[in-house]
Amino acid sequence: MKSKYSYLIKKSKWLRSEIFEMVVKVNQGHIASSLSQAEILISLYYGGTLNIKKNQPNYEKRDRVIVSKGHSAMGAYPIFADLGYIKKNELEKYGTPKGKLRIYGDKSIPGVETTSGSLAQAPGIASGFAYCSKRDKQNFYTYVILSDGEHYEGQLWETALFASHYKLDNLVFIVDRNKQIILGKNEELLKLEPLDKKWKSFGWNVFNINGHKYSEIIPVLKKTKKLKNGKPTLIIANTVKGKGVSYMEDVTRWHNTMPNKSQIEIARQDLKKNCIYE
Repeated sequence: MKSKYSYLIKKSKWLRSEIFEMVVKVNQGHIASSLSQAEILISLYYGGTLNIKKNQPNYEKRDRVIVSKGHSAMGAYPIFADLGYIKKNELEKYGTPKGKLRIYGDKSIPGVETTSGSLAQAPGIASGFAYCSKRDKQNFYTYVILSDGEHYEGQLWETALFASHYKLDNLVFIVDRNKQIILGKNEELLKLEPLDKKWKSFGWNVFNINGHKYSEIIPVLKKTKKLKNGKPTLIIANTVKGKGVSYMEDVTRWHNTMPNKSQIEIARQDLKKNCIYE
């Protein structure tokens, strides 16, 4: 039986392969972090969530998307090329002086709403977008993909207070909850749980889902646009760092380690397999 999410599943496979080849060509980038957020990005851009237009990255009424963990903003570059925001040959020049695609997300790149990388700064910018959208009656939504590590920054919790106080129900944070930072596992380094209760206490709507299952991601994204209850929304998307590459999955060292020749071939074979993200 053909899944209702077959198209999105195919897109997941495509995105992972594009990311991997883009990075290994220049031997620099963050593969594992980009792979864990793949279904989140695909759901936003291809799942009927966003109000966007092909070939128009600056469409005035567009919904905004920010990958706050700037080291994995590169995971959206293949999508930007697919949507016509940038030329497809830019992917071949990623990370080189000849191209415009940088290792970290930069505002000079069409499709990137703000430069990110300094953890927890982008959420504040996104809250500003959402505040202005309400004030100016523009009615666009702002989505932010957060990392686990950003929860160690006080600025994130200041933003949480601001967004709740101003009733920014057009603001959606999605935590790529792969439970790791560059140094290891969150719960061993500095415990974050119970994460859902903490965000609820700040006055946010909170949902907890499997971040690799379209049957969970798509419905909750649709629900966020119907709530209109005066609260911003946080979605905890439980994911696996390095998802799709067998030896990278949930292994800390692959945060910014590059695979050797034999590992590249293993990954290519892994990424050819039909992963199920129902």
